[in-house]
Amino acid sequence: MDGAGVSRVSGGGNGGGGSVGVQIRQTRMLPDFLQSVNLKYVKLGYHYLISNLLTLCLFPLAVVISVQASQTNPEDLRQLWIHLQYNLVSIIICSAILVFGLTVYVMTRPRPVYLVDFSCYLPPDHLKAPFTRFMEHSRLTGDFDDSALEFQRKILERSGLGEHTYLPEAMHHVPPRISMAAAREEAEQVMFGALDNLFANANVNPKDIGILVVNCSLFNPTPSLSAMIVNKYKLRGNIRSFNLGGMGCSAGVIAVDLAKDMLLVHRNTYAVVVSTENITQNWYFGNKKAMLIPNCLFRVGGSAVLLSNKSRDKRRAKYRLVHVVRTHRGADDKAFHCVYQEQDDTGRTGVSLSKDLMAIAGETLKTNITTLGPLVLPISEQILFFMTLVVKKLFNRKVKPYIPDFKLAFEHFCIHAGGRAVIDELEKNLQLLPVHVEASRMTLHRFGNTSSSSIWYELAYIEAKGRMRRGNRVWQIAFGSGFKCNSAIWEALRNVKPSKNSPWEDCIEKYPVTLSY
Repeated sequence: MDGAGVSRVSGGGNGGGGSVGVQIRQTRMLPDFLQSVNLKYVKLGYHYLISNLLTLCLFPLAVVISVQASQTNPEDLRQLWIHLQYNLVSIIICSAILVFGLTVYVMTRPRPVYLVDFSCYLPPDHLKAPFTRFMEHSRLTGDFDDSALEFQRKILERSGLGEHTYLPEAMHHVPPRISMAAAREEAEQVMFGALDNLFANANVNPKDIGILVVNCSLFNPTPSLSAMIVNKYKLRGNIRSFNLGGMGCSAGVIAVDLAKDMLLVHRNTYAVVVSTENITQNWYFGNKKAMLIPNCLFRVGGSAVLLSNKSRDKRRAKYRLVHVVRTHRGADDKAFHCVYQEQDDTGRTGVSLSKDLMAIAGETLKTNITTLGPLVLPISEQILFFMTLVVKKLFNRKVKPYIPDFKLAFEHFCIHAGGRAVIDELEKNLQLLPVHVEASRMTLHRFGNTSSSSIWYELAYIEAKGRMRRGNRVWQIAFGSGFKCNSAIWEALRNVKPSKNSPWEDCIEKYPVTLSY
């Protein structure tokens, strides 16, 4: 479009007008480019200056102390020893207070929580649902009118999903075989598939598990999903098990937070967190467009995460949990109803997505990062944010809010693969680069929206690409009904390699792919 604009402007002149038009445009672009480059380096220099300010201030003091120490003679040392002998009681009291304080700190400080390993479920190939099969089965059910079918086709084409996502066994039949038994079968395949791989890779006996947390929003049978796992692996009788339901796509972070709190209370044990969603009994067979979108986006997937508070597991663990920040906007009616399970006018049940969803997600994210920022951002970014806030409040000026550069706090981002719009919005609002959202886009393309487990498929992608280095920090961001935004921060304890039977093992060489919407 820009090129066409230049040719129109220059076309009205003589034969040399075309080159003049291009030259004028290049001349105007050059100062803007230089200005952006200069601003970038000025900000980078400011960041390094503030980050190393303490070192710069202490360096002259260290030089002075070193010079003074080099001039000390044996007589000065003898006088110091005599002085200490006359103040022996004071020294003993001070030492006792210091030892007591250190002992209290060591005994009361929170024990670190380590992520030993995690596993993501890879469904068999016969469960793949390419677009043509999806649309053909939707047509053959006879439940959707032409408008609903066309709507689903357009959503699929623009969704960011690829041709190799998975649907449960029941949805591959015409008509779909919707039953409690089929839903249980889907849950068992996903949960047990992820757990079998996790226990094998981590070399852990299931009977050593002391805490179990399972989250699944829409399928909550009796006995619970957590009880199904206890029965399958014959877990010990005093296991502390929890089953979280109805908490949406952000429930995986909530489950990690619950497991963390339990590990702080119960020492020297393991915790397993299982995150999944169930599609079989939650497919929508109506024509309300707001309720058809989940049909197009949600796909089969699940994850299992092994956490530990054992100090000896630090050597073999992949990550250390640094922070969990949770934000809940359920008190606001719009936020509460933006993702809502209900019946349509014909009595068919589904999950309705409000048109205000993205705006509400943005506001919830803003609240979440307001709490998270001071915990993770370097002091240079916090100063800029604070100064902008002060200028706006004190002088009542229309100052554009300063968006902190979270790229200075994290090397990797795992944004919940809820849909293309979610990823686009966060990439724009957080001013991220394409490489930072690559894991999210590729997970959406390869596996679709796997709900609360999507952030683990994304972390597995980063590992499979060999990008995770010791000391790197990862920000997992998840959104869910309620409305909630939850963040989990992890720090890599070593250069992390992908675990055996990673979900990306057979296809990582093909990614990233070029997406066309």
